[in-house]
Amino acid sequence: VCSSDLMRYLVNSSQMKKADSYTIQKKGILSLELMERAARACVDVMTAEGFDLSKPCVVCGSGNNGGDGFAVARLLMESGVTPFVCFAGDEDRRSEETIVQMQKYLEIGGRICNEYRDDEYSIIIDAVFGVGLRREITGGYADVIERMNRTKAVKFAVDMPSGISADTGSVLGTAFRADVTVTFQAKKLGLVLYPGKEYAGKVVTVDIGIDMEGLTEEGGLPGEEAGTGMGPLAYTCEFSDHQSMLPVRRADSNKGSYGKLLMIAGSRGMSGAAFLNGSAAYLSGAGLVRIYTSEENRVILQQQLPEAVITTYTDYDREETKRLLEWADTVCIGSGMGMSETSVRLVEQVLREAEGTCLIDADGLNILAEHKEWMSLLKREGSCAPARVLTPHMKEMSRLTGHSIEELKERRIEIVKEFADRTGCTCVLKDARTVTASPSECFKIYPCSLPGAGIYVNLSGNAAMAKAGAGDVLAGIISALLAQGLDGHKAASLGTYLHGRSGDYARKLRGSYSVLARDLLLCISEAFKELEEGRREEV
Repeated sequence: VCSSDLMRYLVNSSQMKKADSYTIQKKGILSLELMERAARACVDVMTAEGFDLSKPCVVCGSGNNGGDGFAVARLLMESGVTPFVCFAGDEDRRSEETIVQMQKYLEIGGRICNEYRDDEYSIIIDAVFGVGLRREITGGYADVIERMNRTKAVKFAVDMPSGISADTGSVLGTAFRADVTVTFQAKKLGLVLYPGKEYAGKVVTVDIGIDMEGLTEEGGLPGEEAGTGMGPLAYTCEFSDHQSMLPVRRADSNKGSYGKLLMIAGSRGMSGAAFLNGSAAYLSGAGLVRIYTSEENRVILQQQLPEAVITTYTDYDREETKRLLEWADTVCIGSGMGMSETSVRLVEQVLREAEGTCLIDADGLNILAEHKEWMSLLKREGSCAPARVLTPHMKEMSRLTGHSIEELKERRIEIVKEFADRTGCTCVLKDARTVTASPSECFKIYPCSLPGAGIYVNLSGNAAMAKAGAGDVLAGIISALLAQGLDGHKAASLGTYLHGRSGDYARKLRGSYSVLARDLLLCISEAFKELEEGRREEV
């Protein structure tokens, strides 16, 4: 994987299990040693957080997560604290490591109860289920977890809150609601995808010596055959990674240095989409923005955005469109353009004739979904980096792929990667956690031209951004970065991050309820300034 040292893996349960086994078998680190390190890390975090450890309750399951819990209980007891320890698992299904940890705890005088007791605990430590849980929690397990949740004590989860899928973040029947989760070596996808993120509380990732570097961009280990079921490797970026992607503004430059961007947006009564597109693009550094829109929008756009060049149509004009496409370095098409026959013809012409980079959004995607025979036009032959960026939300992605929204939420990582590989484009699947995938072949041909293989998961942004027009702003930001020379994957990764940071600043300005898309425009500059600070400008 070509990535910076600060880039962070986001793994699923199979990948974590593989890395764990690889460390034990190839690196010679005993499983019990890893368990001891994990337990020590949990106690260290509890101490560092200043939690009251005077009356802890540790609830353990049968698997290795339960073994971690028994090791935590032993360390607490060795420090002079007497924990209440509940074994909520099945004695016949205990792992070998859990059996050993139970015995070590008993040898120092510890006591184990097989029934959870409601009491006034200072902290509840959840070690019932780990990353491998795939089935829905029912019966006695569900009852114990719900009773743990009702306790007023601080709630602490070991590796994963029990009941949260490590792969999807979904709630498997019921789940433990943690204030803090300590996870080992790498964040699990289920800790950053919703609703898992809400159940995890504050997540602290600790290094216990598991070797993650063996994972490839396909999610498996070196030498493994394809199709091992690991799924593609997901990652997120640190601040410096985003900073390194930011296009340089050279002292000896002019508007032509930063791209000519054609935005085909806004049907009759939808001038707002074109305004948000164009404004976001200019605020994101594009040198020259031309908006191609319905004639009815001319006057209002000239008043709202005098910096843009406004060209209009009343009906489809093939020659005029061709001239505009030849002028542009980058095309952004779809926002608010409607589904008219003129719009359909514009989308087809852009797909067939646009030579530069291109972003397709909103109605452009809906038109593409109705003309799936045009999917083959997404991949530009001879290009190593993806030249087409698609920005669907869940419903639009459902139309494009035929997968239900429920299936997309459960298998988003796998589906978005397959779609990118099949179409040769960069796909930005918008949701509370937006994920971006590009074709695998791009990384194989030029492995260091993009920030990292696999799936980029954006962690910026907030619920205040759930308003009409926010997607138009995102399309403007990404297309501006494309116009400034970033390839599809970098532009999408950086663009979704900046869009989210704009939303974070807007929430500070307006609160969680009152943010409008125009407030995102006001805050784009803050997001860019944040990255720009400290960078040495080239001259």
